[in-house]
Amino acid sequence: MSKLDPFLKRKTESLLARQAEWTVAPEKGVILIRGSSHVAGITGARPTRMGDHAIVSDSTPGLAGHALGPTAPEMLMGAIGSCLVHTYLIQAAILGIGLDDVQVEVTGTLDMRGVIGMEVEQPPRIENITYTAHIESDADDAAIVRLHEAVEKWCPVLLTLRAGTGVTRVS
Repeated sequence: MSKLDPFLKRKTESLLARQAEWTVAPEKGVILIRGSSHVAGITGARPTRMGDHAIVSDSTPGLAGHALGPTAPEMLMGAIGSCLVHTYLIQAAILGIGLDDVQVEVTGTLDMRGVIGMEVEQPPRIENITYTAHIESDADDAAIVRLHEAVEKWCPVLLTLRAGTGVTRVS
């Protein structure tokens, strides 16, 4: 028995219920995702809402921040990691693969010179994003390969970044 079997059992039941519901009413499968942020007075820290949850984002002291929370680029790396872990859990449930643990590490590089207005060859953006997935499972190698392939096929945050989805300012 794998350590995550009780959770994966609940996850499978939930996935089957959503599949049944969204087969009858496909429009319910399309959700609106929200986030917002604002500056907190003279601190420069940014209370940031993601759905019904909040976290404080801040800059490093080198950029006049107080390191009260992760930077926005760090939150993006965390969002990728969280979505990958969740997708591993979903796909393990779908594929019937027992798991003991899933950990994902995400890294990227950012040339901060462009962020602060210095001339650089290209606009600032996070590049060289890589992830490493650590899977603990009694499943055979072929099953783990299928799991990795399924995650690469279905992880929405990973696929959004890979597609280069545009962002439009509406105000």
